[in-house]
Amino acid sequence: MGYLTALAIVFISIWCCFFLLLFHYGVFALIGVFTRTAYPKADRLLKYGIVIAARNEEAVIGSLLDSIRACDYPREKLVVFVVAHNCTDRTAQIARAHGANVYEYDNPAERTAGYAYRYLFDRINAEWGDAGMDGFFIINADNVLSPSYVSKMNDAFVATGGEHVVTSYRNSRNFGSNYMSCLYGIYFISACRFEARGRTACGCSTRVSGTGYLFPPKLVEHGWEYVTLTEDWEFTADQLARGSKVLYCDEAEFFDEQPLTVKVMLRQRLRWARGHMIVFFTRFRTLMKSLFSRRNGLDGRRRFSVFDISASILPLGVISVALLLLQLGGIALCPLFGYDAGRVWRIYGLISLALFALSYALTVLGAVLLVFLERARIRGVGKGTLAAAAALWPLFLLVNVFLDVAALFLRDLEWKVIPHVGAVNNAKAPTS
Repeated sequence: MGYLTALAIVFISIWCCFFLLLFHYGVFALIGVFTRTAYPKADRLLKYGIVIAARNEEAVIGSLLDSIRACDYPREKLVVFVVAHNCTDRTAQIARAHGANVYEYDNPAERTAGYAYRYLFDRINAEWGDAGMDGFFIINADNVLSPSYVSKMNDAFVATGGEHVVTSYRNSRNFGSNYMSCLYGIYFISACRFEARGRTACGCSTRVSGTGYLFPPKLVEHGWEYVTLTEDWEFTADQLARGSKVLYCDEAEFFDEQPLTVKVMLRQRLRWARGHMIVFFTRFRTLMKSLFSRRNGLDGRRRFSVFDISASILPLGVISVALLLLQLGGIALCPLFGYDAGRVWRIYGLISLALFALSYALTVLGAVLLVFLERARIRGVGKGTLAAAAALWPLFLLVNVFLDVAALFLRDLEWKVIPHVGAVNNAKAPTS
């Protein structure tokens, strides 16, 4: 067996193992195309606290609170809490004028949303107790809720016994502002259609994404624990390691405002990548213990969900680059074994280019399929914008590889405000 043949066998085997680790993603995506979990109408209307962290969100906080008031759910069953976190604008005043229970928290050393939640739940526990709350929603200040949002989440929460986390459909209020907001919109509805739907249909756990989720009060009876750059991933990993489930309600739809520029996109996603890396370093060992422990009482689906989230928090970009560099290093040694280096590099380049082109085309087709499937929920977007976003979709995903590598070395990232202006072209949002 020649050197090149051996090298090819080794790396084909490694790459196959790598993709086999993620094969179930494709299975869940396929299931999500054809199925949706529907929950029966609840026979009880539970009481909920709606928790909102806001930092300089005077442009959008009013429309969120108006959308909550417009929900087809008894107003006396909803208690709205807002923490104005390191604000220098009129966020707190506007929230009070809209009837929210507002707390102001200023601590420049504690800048992530997780610190805001920790402070707010400490205040809720100290001043309100459980106040008869059956659950808490986590909602972002730039979100807008559909009129049936709380009702549909209540249906799902009651149907699942009020014991598990329930997340919802994350749409974009400014889907059609430009190609960047459109890319973000595709990103989030992709997670709903191709990730969350299939997992829930199979009785497995999905994950929370940012905000738009509901959980039982017992999870915060001792306060909020998650304060890193990506508290949603921390929260998900811990719930699954403890045997809890994160389920998905497709009928409950909320909207949030997406960035419009490459600069803001890179800044936000670099923060996500670093937060993702922190979750890997702090939670992977715990997840592995939970996965292989025989004393945690996990059934097959819950154990598979732990495997799923463990695979999801792997630094896949870093692993991909490391494997690629090793492969290139192996090819660079070809002259030592009597091979024509130029010919080998030309063949490798052509094969790589063909694989890249095929992957690019399939990814674009995936975006086109997604837009077609979710067309009823995508409004106010021009055909040109959608076409540009579909064509750029593979590059939008590929950026994650480079950001993962950068996040490995950039240790001092901090949470910075993502500017929101209250743009609306997809959601029928109330205005203040």
